[in-house]
Amino acid sequence: QVQLVESGGGLVQAGGSLRLSCAASGRTLSSYAMGWFRQPPGKEREFVAAISWSGATTAYADSVKGRFTISRDNTKNTVYLQMNSPKPEDTAVYYCAGAHQGYGSSLAVRYDYWGQGTQVTVSS
Repeated sequence: QVQLVESGGGLVQAGGSLRLSCAASGRTLSSYAMGWFRQPPGKEREFVAAISWSGATTAYADSVKGRFTISRDNTKNTVYLQMNSPKPEDTAVYYCAGAHQGYGSSLAVRYDYWGQGTQVTVSS
């Protein structure tokens, strides 16, 4: 069993930067593909970014491509989401997720473990 805990959320001004972290306990993350999802107020959960177990393959939603970067440090059992130039429409609860198989999917159903989420609010 893997427990995932997100941190780093908060209030940020549009055009600023913020880094989210997702720390794992219980098992090593090195064999899991990882993803970030978000749920804006009143909307469905949506895919943000994903990374393969080795970090060699990444994928992004079109809405964040070029602004957000997903990375991982398997020695620290942690996955990151660097958010540069955030916009008010990026305001959401951000969740990290881990998958036993695959190289990082945009589909939430492919993930086996989820964190509790961290709130990100982008002010204009």
